[in-house]
Amino acid sequence: MSGERTFALVKPDGVKRGLVGEIIGRFERKGLKIVAIKTIRITRELAEQYYSEHIGKPFFDGLMNYITSGPSVAIILEGKDVVPIVRKMMGVTNPVQADLGTIRGDYAVFTGRNVIHGSDSPVSAEREIALFFRKDELHDYVRADEGLLYD
Repeated sequence: MSGERTFALVKPDGVKRGLVGEIIGRFERKGLKIVAIKTIRITRELAEQYYSEHIGKPFFDGLMNYITSGPSVAIILEGKDVVPIVRKMMGVTNPVQADLGTIRGDYAVFTGRNVIHGSDSPVSAEREIALFFRKDELHDYVRADEGLLYD
């Protein structure tokens, strides 16, 4: 199934806490296809492009320090309705309000260290994918269970 794509980023706190495998496993068990994945140390320049809508806000410098503080894992996921599915799996931004069973509800306690980011729309996904991946880093393939997941 060639489907919609979205971008997810396991942030430095998620990587440092050893949550990458658990998070990837949740996406795979849901039936989402990983079409690209890599560990990356986000530079200040990339961080400023990635969070450009927050430039000038009081929390911007802290955000820059945090997102560049260690490795992150960038992921492109594919599937039907993938953007809303990943958003629901992550839970709301504030972990205190995130439902148990979501990634943030299970693993985060503070908004500034909420473990994961996911694109909020197909337009954002396209922009974020282009920031983090070259076209030759994306891989098309068929999951063995696609016939069971989609009709």
